[in-house]
Amino acid sequence: MAKLVSKQQLEDIRFRNDIVEVVGSYLTLKRAGGAFRALCPFHKEKTPSFNVNPQRQIFHCFGCGAGGDVFGFVMQHEGVDFGEAVRMLAERAGITLELEEGAAGERNDKAVLYKIHEGVAQFYQRCLREVPAAAHARAYLKTRDLNDEIVEKFLIGYAPESWDAVLRWAGKNKFTPAQMEQAGLLARSDREDSRHPLYDRFRNRLMFPIRDEQGRVIGFSGRALDEATQPAKYVNSPETLLFKKSRVLYAIDRARKKIVEAGEAIVCEGQIDVIRCHAAGLEHAVAAQGTAFTEDHARVVHRYADSVTLVFDPDRAGQDATIRAAAVFMQAGLAVRVATLPPGQDPDAFIRAKGAEAFCALLAKAASVVQFQVAVQSGREDARSEVGVMRISRAVLQTIAQTPNAVLRAKLAQEAAALLNLPASALMDDLRHLQSREARRAPADVNAEIEGKLPARPAVEVELCEHLCHLVDEPGLDELIHDYLPLSILRDAGCRRVAEACMQAAESGLHLHGVLEADPQLEPGLLQLAAAVQSAPTKIRGQERHRTDAVRDIILNLWRREFRTRREILHKEYLENPSTELHARHYQLTQDLDSLKNWESGVAIIALEVGG
Repeated sequence: MAKLVSKQQLEDIRFRNDIVEVVGSYLTLKRAGGAFRALCPFHKEKTPSFNVNPQRQIFHCFGCGAGGDVFGFVMQHEGVDFGEAVRMLAERAGITLELEEGAAGERNDKAVLYKIHEGVAQFYQRCLREVPAAAHARAYLKTRDLNDEIVEKFLIGYAPESWDAVLRWAGKNKFTPAQMEQAGLLARSDREDSRHPLYDRFRNRLMFPIRDEQGRVIGFSGRALDEATQPAKYVNSPETLLFKKSRVLYAIDRARKKIVEAGEAIVCEGQIDVIRCHAAGLEHAVAAQGTAFTEDHARVVHRYADSVTLVFDPDRAGQDATIRAAAVFMQAGLAVRVATLPPGQDPDAFIRAKGAEAFCALLAKAASVVQFQVAVQSGREDARSEVGVMRISRAVLQTIAQTPNAVLRAKLAQEAAALLNLPASALMDDLRHLQSREARRAPADVNAEIEGKLPARPAVEVELCEHLCHLVDEPGLDELIHDYLPLSILRDAGCRRVAEACMQAAESGLHLHGVLEADPQLEPGLLQLAAAVQSAPTKIRGQERHRTDAVRDIILNLWRREFRTRREILHKEYLENPSTELHARHYQLTQDLDSLKNWESGVAIIALEVGG
């Protein structure tokens, strides 16, 4: 059985760590009325929009949407998981963690996996230094000009050409084969007669440990040393509890502070390119990990900077990958530039041949993504023909349409028009038509996150949550909800869960975030939503009406919405199959809707609905 921190102790840790003091140890806070304000550490801004509320013990950024309680702040700022944030805050408050028995869960498994990965990384590096059979690996590193200092810094190692080297290491260090398989370091044979049912996943490969934002080893990337017999140039760890390749950026642990200082990230394709950049003093370089760039990658970068410079291989595949990656970063609200390398070179080869100063000059000349794409497409199409111009402009507009920033869209469209010798107004018209078509194709209920902001949610449901945060201060408000508003009537799943949590928090006396954090299936963004509704300005201040009256209006609004939907469905049924019964039900719904215009006449209708 895994041992977990009790809810009571979590609340004690929360109580003993005042959020103003904790956040103030990281940021410079200035008082603003009853709250505190600072520049947001999670996105670049010039005007402070990051607020800390000492009364509710939450933080919320009105610029990027980040928000949560003291645990959430430490998790986001330090790049740690919940368990580690609890440990850090307990230590800060001088609290000794008291663990209680619970179901075996991920936290306990993760702790074991972290130990395994760190131990195996050290084992691989010892093999590289000491094993005679690693001579060809050491020789390869010399050909790539990767010296001992770099090898030590990035913990580069060597996986022996053996079926059971890691398996034997596990036995010596008292880890089970099942744990090693869970870590992705052992693979299982699909042959029943195999001599090695469980065998080392990495064999005869140069090993690059992959670290999370906190610097913990969570996986590996193994480069082939004999490409004639090893068809896969790179083999990466499989998805595990620790390693999610769509979220991992190589060297982010070393790069994140430098990215903040530089205001941008250099994004490369491979690990050695990133290592070379760091060795040359360009320590704000990162790379994806064996996968195309994803929205999660972009979100990670956007926490530290608002722009990226892409430096991919200059071949056709690299050009296509650059345009795809640019679209992903633009969707996340980042500005994108592209540095173009000479044919046949990558960042590693260029820096070794020309030096860091020449590479910095190349970065300084990085073009906008539009300039890069027009140049690429013009090399593939006849830019002098009508068909060629049409194809180039269509491809470029598809990229421009990815940015949510209207000013940037207009600027890029004007730039494309100048490069293609076309009227800017014509391109803007085509861009609007393209966006209109895309909007019609997109599902109506999809609300993509833009620039880190929370998804759009029904205003009336968000307003309800804002009032339900005050249940403890408003006697009788909880009874009003229990009697007249089943929360199942809320259509937005996030608002519904936060509303339920508000009710649970009021009944249990727990903090709202404590209730949400206890949910193992908590949806992404709900802690931010909870912080946002708690941070919302009071809507009834200075008015001669109570919060109860405001909630009654919301209840009426929600029931009117429900009845209107029912009437629309009934109307469609009536058009398809007219009947006296359907007509009568439609008439009754219309009468009920009229009654729901005010509380005195509507409460009876609602009571009938709730009472069944």
